[in-house]
Amino acid sequence: MSDSTANTLSEPAVLSMTWRDALFAHWAVEPERIAETLPEGLSVDTHEGDAYLGVVPFVMENIAPRGVPFGLSFGEVNLRTYVRGENGTCGVYFYNLDADDRLGVALARRLFELPYYRAEITTERGDRQVHFRSRRLGDGEPAVFDATYGPEGGYSEPTPGSLPHFLTERYRFYTAGDDNLYYGDIAHEPWPLATATAGIRTNDLFAVNGFDRPGSEPIYHYSPRLEVTAGRVHRV
Repeated sequence: MSDSTANTLSEPAVLSMTWRDALFAHWAVEPERIAETLPEGLSVDTHEGDAYLGVVPFVMENIAPRGVPFGLSFGEVNLRTYVRGENGTCGVYFYNLDADDRLGVALARRLFELPYYRAEITTERGDRQVHFRSRRLGDGEPAVFDATYGPEGGYSEPTPGSLPHFLTERYRFYTAGDDNLYYGDIAHEPWPLATATAGIRTNDLFAVNGFDRPGSEPIYHYSPRLEVTAGRVHRV
């Protein structure tokens, strides 16, 4: 995939899904801190000299093989950063993805080599607010994420070259597993984004991934809904 807006996959889609009530919470960090955590084959992607750590809670709905009329739905929260592959393709690198579905977690680990963890997640939608709480279960260090968030103002597509575009318009993810680097591509229309307010009561995701809490002020964006397709995972 290129850096520009991408709405189609270069191969047949494996999955279709809807992403809903997404908060993009980002903190600027030193690129050197991110670089020391990345597997071979990836480099830090920056915007105006800054790298970023992002915490993204949202709800995944109707996750199913393309053409199947029903599917899984569950909450997810991930910690991520932004990278480039050896060919310069920009993407997302996930440190963890905590999700509230036993089958979905097992399939994602096996089929997509992604660092998924089983979690108990509750979401409540109020008057322009989402209450989201995740508590990791089973394997992995205990981790809780608890926040209330919602949009401020109206929605617009992020402008190419802007920081919101850098942080959200990513169509490739990378993951490391069994001493190999993998990538997968997704396709969707540009995110409808609004600036957001957020009250984060608990966030253990930095600590369980070996990061100190960033000293920068968080940047918040909210998106209500997006239709997404995903291709299969490839070894780099």
